[in-house]
Amino acid sequence: MTTEDDVRRLALALPETAEKPMYGMPAFYVRGKWFTRIREEGDVLAVPVAAEEDKAELVAAEPAKFFTTPHYDGHAVVLVRLPEVGAAELGELLADAWRLRAPKRLAAGS
Repeated sequence: MTTEDDVRRLALALPETAEKPMYGMPAFYVRGKWFTRIREEGDVLAVPVAAEEDKAELVAAEPAKFFTTPHYDGHAVVLVRLPEVGAAELGELLADAWRLRAPKRLAAGS
């Protein structure tokens, strides 16, 4: 089970990451591009993935952890239930999302 504090700790450990609000909730950015945000529910994280197919696979494989809503139809963003994911898996999800949004040179150097 992970919490907002775990998200903050893991996200801010990534290079050139900053926290600032998005829709009144904590969000994390790499050089001005968001790579994850906590949703209004407080225990749900929005995380970009490489493609909509990746989102569909995650949701189909582990619906207790991953889900989506109509708002995210057409977007490669998966929703993560924080109480259902461990810290190691959360760290991997955040690192993958960070790599998707980080400038290529920065991502290549880390």
